[in-house]
This record gives sequence, C-alpha cells and structure tokens, in this order.
Amino acid sequence: MNKEYVCDFAKKLLQIDSPTGYTKKAIAYVEEEAKRLGYETKRNNKGNLWIYVNGKSKEKTIGLCAHCDTLGLMVRSIKSDGKLALTNLGGPIIPTLDGEYCRIYTRDGNVYTGTILSTSPATHVYKDASTKVRDIDNIEVRIDEVVYAKEDTEKLGIQNGDIVAIDPKVQITESGFIKSRFLDDKISASALMGVLYELKQKNITPSFNLIFMMSTYEEVGHGMAHIPSEISELLAVDMGCIGLDLACTEQQVSICAKDSSGPYDYDFTTHLITLAKENNINFAVDIYPMYGSDVSAARSAGNDVKGALIGPGVHASHGMERTHIDGVMETMKLILAYICA
Repeated sequence: MNKEYVCDFAKKLLQIDSPTGYTKKAIAYVEEEAKRLGYETKRNNKGNLWIYVNGKSKEKTIGLCAHCDTLGLMVRSIKSDGKLALTNLGGPIIPTLDGEYCRIYTRDGNVYTGTILSTSPATHVYKDASTKVRDIDNIEVRIDEVVYAKEDTEKLGIQNGDIVAIDPKVQITESGFIKSRFLDDKISASALMGVLYELKQKNITPSFNLIFMMSTYEEVGHGMAHIPSEISELLAVDMGCIGLDLACTEQQVSICAKDSSGPYDYDFTTHLITLAKENNINFAVDIYPMYGSDVSAARSAGNDVKGALIGPGVHASHGMERTHIDGVMETMKLILAYICA
C-alpha cells in the first residue's frame, strides 16, 4: 500500500479548515480526488459526500464512512475592546486552545487571522495569568487587525456566528508519526481514500457494492443520520482511543466493541476480529466509554443496518492529536480484507 499517497492526501486535507457546519472546501477536495481516481460521486442535501464502487455481487451494499468535519469555534459576540467572545463547535479541550493561532471566516468571504488567548494572557499584568480557568467563557480571540473597539471589528465585516477555525499545526515526522489537530477524523478519511486508490492501482474488485461516505456533522451527532437505503452494513472508520485501561497503540487498528451508544453488532465485530487475525493485522479490541460515531447516528435515526467501528489509534483526542502511519496502514489492511472477503 502507498504510504506516500495517504500521507500527502492527509497533509493537504488536514490543512483545509472545516469546523463542523463549514465543510464545503474539505468535501470539495475529497470529491475532486475521488473523481480524479475515476469514481462516481454524489452529495446529499446536508453536504455529505457519497463515492460509489461497483462490486462482484449486487447481493448487498456495504457503507464505509469517515467524517471531514472537525472541532472548532464560532463568534458568540464582539467585546467592547474589539476582541471576540466564543462558543465551541463540538467538544475541543478548551485549555489546549490557549495560545493557538486561528482564522476567522466572515459571511462575505473575508478571512482574518488571530490568536486564541486567555482573558488573563500576561504574567506581568494579571495575577491569575497562570491559574485562571481556561474555559469557553475565559478565552477570546485577539484579531490581527488594528481594532480597539467593537465598532472597529464590525467594520471588518466580522459578526456573531462567524466561523473560527483553529490552526491544525500538521507535522509528519521521519519516524512515521502524524501530529495534527483533527486527525479525528481526517486521518481516517485519508485511509478510506487510500483504499480507493489501492482498488484502482491494483485493479481490485470488492466482493459487494460499496458506498464510501464522508460526513459533515459527525462532531455534533447527526453526520450519518441519513444513509442510502440500500446499505445493510455500515462500517465507521474513525479514531481509535488510547489511554487508561485501553489496549490500542498508535501503530494498531482499534476495533471498537462498545461505545457510549451501546455495543456494536456482535457478529460484524467478531468478523472483523477474525479477519485481523487471519491476515496478521496488528489490532486491539477496546471499549470507548465517552465516544459516539456515525454508526451511532445512523442507528439512532432508525436506519436498519449492522454497524461496526474501527480506526487507527489516536493519542490525545480532541487536543493535540498524534497517530502513526503504521496504524493507518493496519486500518487500511483491515478495510481491504473486509470488503474483499
């Protein structure tokens, strides 16, 4: 499998700002690449992308999904000194945002840069600079424009409801680590694109018809609430969790047996475990107690599907995340084993 293709695609996708609800550019990039590879695509009304792959048998249709929306922020209000008060999009770990660079996207198409800071940002000025709680009410955006009052910021065209995207700080190390915000879930979207690339390069026809789906509202819980009716099995490819008593590492593919929405389909999950063993894939089975996936959304919305969840191990989820290219490759191996079984 082509590590270079996956890393190059991931690096480009990660650098496209796409906080949940503002994903058009990221989805357009994925769609353009899918079409370049020769696949038919479609978007539904909410902006989710569907990529179609013909299989040997039309007996069933398998869905595979990842999400291109990320965590982010939105302008809640403009303060009297021109700085921006915020509300979160999804669940970023707010204390990790102190000091991060950001971009503000206005409704009329302008983009401004800024820095997310504590409201007590200077040791030499504020006694509580080191101790103040970093929560959504105590951080703000300092805009990189000459603004000293609310009216100055308003003249820039910035208003309540504008998107604030956090700089992902993408790095891929020589040792194979991929460091970036929003590996959840752009690294799995990149893995799915790597599988599509592999199918074309090696002229592989999967066992059944496939629909690869990229969702746009996973971080707020309704990404795959609607899926094509012909899908009977849905595999979410999302991050694997690391820490506490979990078994997964960054070099493995994690198979989730249960998350906060309940257990995944027993037979489907067992099948994935069996495939991993038979194909010498480096894997772990884990339970994610504070996690929900696009399969969770699909099932909650009443879709009649068997569901399972896998993904590369990702450390420090919703903060400064890191995985390893080995974990991404193991994830792709398991996907290929599954769709060709």
